[in-house]
Amino acid sequence: MQDKITKVVDYLNGVKTRCTYNAAAKALGITPQALKKQLGDRRPENSWLVNSGTGDPAGYTEEEKHSELYRTKRIITSAEVLTRNLDI
Repeated sequence: MQDKITKVVDYLNGVKTRCTYNAAAKALGITPQALKKQLGDRRPENSWLVNSGTGDPAGYTEEEKHSELYRTKRIITSAEVLTRNLDI
């Protein structure tokens, strides 16, 4: 599972686009809570995964957020987009 989570995080960092926890978790076949637990420490690379209501990563300080987090308003909200783009 960790390999798939790393694949999602690497993809989001590559395209510099936020994605909701719900969409990522659904694509991975786990709960959003399990995804948050698997992510581990709050760090910029993980901050692309965000709350669907706020568009922000849950509980992150400004220092823990990626410097380009808000470069686009686009947020991936569909598990199908991740599944299609990542073949997971």
